[in-house]
Parts: sequence; C-alpha cells; structure tokens
Amino acid sequence: ARETLSYAMWHTDPGKFYGLRAEMSIWASPNQENSQESGASLQIYCQDGEKYNLIQTGFHVSPSLYNNRDIRFFTYWTKDLKSRGCYNSQCKGFVPASGAELVPGQAIAPPSIHGEQDHYIRLSLNKDPNSGDWVVYRHDLEKPSFLGHFPEELCPGTRQMQALTGFVNYFKNAHGPPMGSGHFPNDDDKRSAYFRWVKNYNSKGQAFNPFNTQMVCLVDRPDCYNVDDFLLEFKE
Repeated sequence: ARETLSYAMWHTDPGKFYGLRAEMSIWASPNQENSQESGASLQIYCQDGEKYNLIQTGFHVSPSLYNNRDIRFFTYWTKDLKSRGCYNSQCKGFVPASGAELVPGQAIAPPSIHGEQDHYIRLSLNKDPNSGDWVVYRHDLEKPSFLGHFPEELCPGTRQMQALTGFVNYFKNAHGPPMGSGHFPNDDDKRSAYFRWVKNYNSKGQAFNPFNTQMVCLVDRPDCYNVDDFLLEFKE
C-alpha cells in the first residue's frame, strides 16, 4: 500500500535562511494505528541543484518505528524529497552530542491534557557560523542544551526554505490519524497544538524576531487538518 503524507505548515519562500526556534506543544496519539505516524517538526529545505534536501527535528508518535505509542524526540533527513529518508540513527546523518539531554528516539513525557494543561519543549535548528553544521538545541531548561548536529553536507546550497510543520503519514485510502491535539486550531493552548515564540537566526547564530519574514500557509487537507494565523509574539 502506498503511503500518504498530509501536512499543515507555515513556511518561508526560498531564500537565504539560517534556522529557526519555536516552542512546540507535546500531544499523545493513543489510538493511532501501527502503520501511521503523527508529529510536528522544525524543517529546513536546502536547494541542491534541481532538488531539495530536507533536515528536520521534532516530536512524533510512530508505532512501526518503536513498537509502542510513546511520544518521541526524533531527527530525520533525506537527500531529496522523493527518497525515503533516515530517522534518528538508522543511517549516517544526525550526530548526537555527548551526554545530550535528549537523544533521537527518546520518549517525552508528560503529554498535554486536552482542556486542562499544555506541555511543551522549545527547540532550535540553525546553521552554526563556525562549523557550518546545522545544530539542534533545547531551550526550555535552565540553559540552552546542545543536542547534536546535522553535518553541513546534508543541507548544502545557498537557498533554503524553513518551516513549522504538523504532519501525518498513513496508508492511502485509509482514515488518517489525529494531528496535534486532534482538534482544529483555536486560541486555547490547552485545546489545540501550537508553535509559539518563533525566532529566526542570522548568519552569526543570533536569534531574532522574524517580523519582516514572509510566511506562507500550506495545508493539503483542510477538511481534516488546519493551521491558525501566523502571529508574532515578542519574547526574549
């Protein structure tokens, strides 16, 4: 059976970008079928000739990968969008940091509770100005925690797109799994999934508020999944 990928995202137009940071809410998907995947990620698309490479990091529920329905931190890359890529340490790609606070495939708890409590983790994915590698940090602990890097050659080129993406994978003609909280977007962080406190990075590795960055909404199944307006909130 052929897989279907559905997504709800905000992305930039192609240009010169150095990465992004966001607070991402964590939601469980306890009734998800074994063959399905549901998650959210920070994505960098890097133009390499006629094609785009993709690197991403975030959280997902993927029973076929882990044999359970835990929410897990993950990394992923593919050399072009048509090829099946690599999760975590399935092949050479993402290099975890020694003693990292989160490693690819590690379970995350607790999940958000609908209508009661939202839980989140703040992640960044940006180009290191010294090494040229794409580094991943966690920012919701006492101080930023280095989790690892994607080597520069996995995301080459001078033109990128970056995206905040909710996604699901499921077999074609099947009923798709929930994305995020399983509810359409609304203003209540305890009821719908979110990316918030979004920052961009400059060539020096410094985060800034992306007030002048044009963002494009892309939703392929608005009857099933959707995104809210992209609103910028100011936070250091």
